[in-house]
Amino acid sequence: MSNTKLVFKEDVLIIKTLVGVVSLACGIIVLITGSLYGFILCGLSFFYLYLDGSEIDFETNKYRTFTEVFGIRYGKWKELPEIDYVSVFSTTESVIVRSRSAEAKVRTNVVVVNLFYHGNHRIKAYTAKKKEKAFQIAKQIAEILKIDILDATEAESKWI
Repeated sequence: MSNTKLVFKEDVLIIKTLVGVVSLACGIIVLITGSLYGFILCGLSFFYLYLDGSEIDFETNKYRTFTEVFGIRYGKWKELPEIDYVSVFSTTESVIVRSRSAEAKVRTNVVVVNLFYHGNHRIKAYTAKKKEKAFQIAKQIAEILKIDILDATEAESKWI
């Protein structure tokens, strides 16, 4: 990782990638044999092979959130404002899972790294499942920008 560009991607399980590659291969084989069901398998493979992330380019002073499929990143670059500080805080993400007859809300504990600028404006840089990973990323950003880190993972926030 260079000092001019930081790329943060979500951690992907190997089994998820493997299922995506197998689905894509099977989909292509089914398409070659003449069945249109191959499109369903190929579409399913993209669900397993895409990932989200963010990228900060300090040389051009720009950032973007992106979606990556097969190593190709899609996302619009935006100007990076002057960042005041990096914040790390714990929160929960909720996902609603629906079936024909039932619905459930699944909550997951996550740690979010935000870049704050102009008072209370923020840019979401990364979401981690582990606190250590979030602080590692926050320290990388803070070192490059020479700014402070606010640890808001506990009830009382503290500057690092």
